[in-house]
Amino acid sequence: MLGTDWTADAMTWVVVIVIVLFLISRCLFVVHQQTKEIIERLGRFHRLANPGLNVKIPILDKRVWKVELRVQQLSVTVETKTKDNVFVKVPVAVQYRAIPDRAADTYYQLTDDEEQLTSYVLDVVRAKVPTLALDEVFEKKDDIAAAVKEHLDETMKSFGWEVLSALVTDVDPAENVKAAMNEIQAQSRLQIAAQAKGEANKILTVKNAEAEAESKRLQGEGIANQRKAIVEGLRESVRQFQDATGVNATEVLRLVLLTQYFDTLKEIGVSAGSKVIMLPHAPAGMADIADQITKAIITGEEATSH
Repeated sequence: MLGTDWTADAMTWVVVIVIVLFLISRCLFVVHQQTKEIIERLGRFHRLANPGLNVKIPILDKRVWKVELRVQQLSVTVETKTKDNVFVKVPVAVQYRAIPDRAADTYYQLTDDEEQLTSYVLDVVRAKVPTLALDEVFEKKDDIAAAVKEHLDETMKSFGWEVLSALVTDVDPAENVKAAMNEIQAQSRLQIAAQAKGEANKILTVKNAEAEAESKRLQGEGIANQRKAIVEGLRESVRQFQDATGVNATEVLRLVLLTQYFDTLKEIGVSAGSKVIMLPHAPAGMADIADQITKAIITGEEATSH
């Protein structure tokens, strides 16, 4: 009988211990860091359980929802039309998190927070982008993102959510629009290059013209100085020959000019690529050539003196 009673008592204690452990397991629970749990008592919101070890009353209290406090990101791609009738895809990344003190509202106010956020993003972007031309959409991405953040943050706070930022990560028009934009840029750059090349050619032409004009001026001065030197030399030669021989100055000038004339014929004859020149060499012809040379020099001297 004693052995039977001991066995019965042991079984009773085992049952009691199991029941106690069961009750403890039902009463105690752990909430992880950066999360909160919504506790209901008899179907009604009771409290928010903070991270760490928590206690609840079995049967009366129930853990109904775990709220993440970490920052979450929702990516939404909005397809809409710009003011100049170009269809674009605008990817928007929304970063948001639950407000710790109002974590319960995220469960009771919304059935699907991501779907609700997506609806608001679509509404804001589709209201903003159609007021802008395509180029302005690229330039004002930050304005679009700011409008999304402002609208979402104001609206979602009543549902227990805080919107930290909204980013327009890209503007993606159709492929044919991209090709057209690239072609416009290419043609614009070619036009700028052509203008630069034209300006360079213009500058080069002007500089060449200025150089040629300066060259002609210097060449003219050189020819004038050469003629002046020739005239001065001839005048000195005639004076010295006349003083030495007493011959008439005209005859001396004829002799000097004919000597230079024959020296010139000699130089032409020995130079490479020279051509045969037929000139009259009769005495009357020589006199005529001398007269022509004399008149030319006198005319040049008069022109120089003026």
